[in-house]
Amino acid sequence: MSRAEATKARILQAATEEFAAHGIAGARVDRIAAAASANKNLIYVYFFNKDGLFDAVFDAHVGRGLDMVPFTPDDLPDYAGRLFDFYQKHPEVLRLATWHRLERGGDGERDPAVAAPTRSDKLAALEAVQRERGGTPGFAPATLLTLVLAITSAWSPTNATSMAGTATMEQSPDECREAVVEAVRRML
Repeated sequence: MSRAEATKARILQAATEEFAAHGIAGARVDRIAAAASANKNLIYVYFFNKDGLFDAVFDAHVGRGLDMVPFTPDDLPDYAGRLFDFYQKHPEVLRLATWHRLERGGDGERDPAVAAPTRSDKLAALEAVQRERGGTPGFAPATLLTLVLAITSAWSPTNATSMAGTATMEQSPDECREAVVEAVRRML
């Protein structure tokens, strides 16, 4: 890895932590540069501005998450369990997605659990599975996807109940994962 690539990687890591903790508006380029042991001007050279840096951080985490947790419309309980595992190991992904929704609006296509394949692709795949299996009574594909995503993030650090400590203190991560998988299974 070249010196420039190493510096850029340090900046991205420092920016990930800064944006996850403070959001776009609250993040400070000075803190990112200091944490990365990099010249502040390099952030502007590599990423043009703070928004460009946030986009680079966000895209890196969305891509990694999607590679690790492929969407499986024919086995939503397993998908929910794998997505739960990913969010537990990488809580910054949900925090970044939350900041994105709060500060840039509801662009669902950039949400890590909804992006590529696009939301419409996921909904079409769910609809095809429902047709094949005779449907899921009471749940349209969009509702079903929304519920699965909400259930998988129920114990995330961005969830108000989890932040209060009531959910995470009473159950182990394994018990929470089992509850997520079982809830999705029962929903189907």
